Amino acid sequence: MQPQPVVQLEDIRKTYRNGELEVHAVRGISLEMHTGEFIAIMGASGSGKSTLMNTLGCLDRPTSGRYLLDGVDVSGLNRNERADLRNQKLGFVFQGFNLLSRTSALENVELPMLYAPRRVSAREMRDRAMHALDIVGLAARHDHLPNQLSGGQQQRVAIARALVNEPRVLLADEPTGNLDTRTSVEVMGVFQRLNEQGITIVMVTHELDIAHYCKRNLIVRDGLGVRDELVSDRLRSEDELAKLNQAEVLAKLSHA
Repeated sequence: MQPQPVVQLEDIRKTYRNGELEVHAVRGISLEMHTGEFIAIMGASGSGKSTLMNTLGCLDRPTSGRYLLDGVDVSGLNRNERADLRNQKLGFVFQGFNLLSRTSALENVELPMLYAPRRVSAREMRDRAMHALDIVGLAARHDHLPNQLSGGQQQRVAIARALVNEPRVLLADEPTGNLDTRTSVEVMGVFQRLNEQGITIVMVTHELDIAHYCKRNLIVRDGLGVRDELVSDRLRSEDELAKLNQAEVLAKLSHA
């Protein structure tokens, strides 16, 4: 028996009204994602990918269709219930990092726990935030302000912040858009390591090379999902390549 999808979209449609004008941003997209998937949503400007991401993030209600997140029908929730669901089930990473400038890396990562439905002690907040920073390799810089960190390090702090409440799904909106090529590859390596640990990731990007670090690509055009395919020639981070090379060496030794 196949496990229940962590994300299930059923004929999602979104229409915006501007006076008498109707804009059909999403025209009927259905999608299933299971735990441990890593999917890139791709499309040109105006294709509907941002509207789809807002729906996945419980930031916007679809005009019609059904969205189930970890088995919960989001369409039946009120604003406060959706906010609680976002805090418990989703982690967000943005293109612009969105870190508080006068607040340390540690304090930035602690922030989502301040809004959690369950009260979290100061000690637990610190421990969980330090653990999240350790996962992205920045525990040693926990006391640094954002302006004391590089762009890639700031994005890693943002990823740690998204992880701190142990979400079911990590949503990343153009996470490499403000980074140079080398730093983008480093950040994608972080996402790949997280995905290897079983974290489900949905990423919006318009960059084909970035999408090739993911396991699955959904191409959106004119509000429709026109192609949904596994990435056969997936790019791998240096960490993954090192593991593959090590595995190859061990395999050769075992057959020597």
